[in-house]
Amino acid sequence: MSQHMKFVFDQSLLNYHFHDNHPFNQIRLILTKELLEASNQLLPEQIITPRSATDEEIALIHDPMYIHAVKSAEQSPIERLTRFGLGTEDTPLFPNMHEASSQIVGATLTAVDAVLKNGATQAVNFAGGLHHGFKNRASGFCIYNDAAIAIKYIREFFGLKVLYVDTDAHHGDGVQEAFYDDPNVCTFSIHETGRYLFPGTGNVNERGIKEGHGYSFNLPIDAFTQDESFISIYETALREIAEFFQPDIIVTQNGADSHFFDPLTHLCGSMAIYEKIPETALEISKRYCHGRWIALGGGGYDIWRVVPRAWAQVWNIMKDEKPQNGVLPNEWINKWQKDAPTTLPLTWHDSEEIIPAIPRKIEIEEKNQYTLKSLLKYTQVKRS
Repeated sequence: MSQHMKFVFDQSLLNYHFHDNHPFNQIRLILTKELLEASNQLLPEQIITPRSATDEEIALIHDPMYIHAVKSAEQSPIERLTRFGLGTEDTPLFPNMHEASSQIVGATLTAVDAVLKNGATQAVNFAGGLHHGFKNRASGFCIYNDAAIAIKYIREFFGLKVLYVDTDAHHGDGVQEAFYDDPNVCTFSIHETGRYLFPGTGNVNERGIKEGHGYSFNLPIDAFTQDESFISIYETALREIAEFFQPDIIVTQNGADSHFFDPLTHLCGSMAIYEKIPETALEISKRYCHGRWIALGGGGYDIWRVVPRAWAQVWNIMKDEKPQNGVLPNEWINKWQKDAPTTLPLTWHDSEEIIPAIPRKIEIEEKNQYTLKSLLKYTQVKRS
């Protein structure tokens, strides 16, 4: 089985580092990789080293002037940079920003090549999923949009229809915009409503333009949504959208910030959603895409208790078609507990007693069902 799955990783992916107090912290990658290794789920021969993306590849999505601005950021006056979204509180400057960002794009392209050139069925790059990057500006911790570049690369060089599935708590705005007029790329984002959360977009009525009208799907869910509601509407929507679109390959962005521990969002999922998300993605990839699936990382700001378990389960489900359960390996807990500012979890699942009780639970579930109905009428209109 190992030759069918590839895990893209190299220490160079840790160079995407804003500063020590920034919420985006790539130590998540090491924690995830070592959790899988300690669980005997990741073998050395499954790990592949990423290449760096070329400027031409980055320019599949990004404006050359913007690429130049990223390259010369350290020598540029701040007022020139802020119009490109650089040097802001969210996306501050750091040394060798272009090189670090190109490496993440290259890692995602390495995952694509593993599947479409080198015979793997699935590949992951958890360093990727930087879905807020736009053609000519950085946004929301994202400099180059590796997901959008990879999708454009798949379209240009392999001619496949791509279904992009974004389960980050924040709307996948940059990827949506990149393909808003393209009928061969279908984007589906389930996220916390933008009423109180960055980037404030992702309404059900954002449907695409020109030939791409009808190929953008958004499912904005209420703050404090819990497992049952999230899982039910995600599974229903994704199955309907896949049946409508009939993709050749799926690319998933697996932001792990819908958990009740996450400090930046207001959703209240537990680890249960991080089992169902990849299980349904696997089902769709097998039904329509001969199993071809590229999985990326994304958001996730409880880097100790949530992200390693959530991302590891994506790999576990690719490998075994089922999640791990029971206790986490002692070796992993003992190694990292001394560095963690909080008590590490002992099990793959969250225990029932720590899941918060939410007032208005029924109203939240009803509102989410209403939003789902609004979205599904679009798949039915197209099909009829």
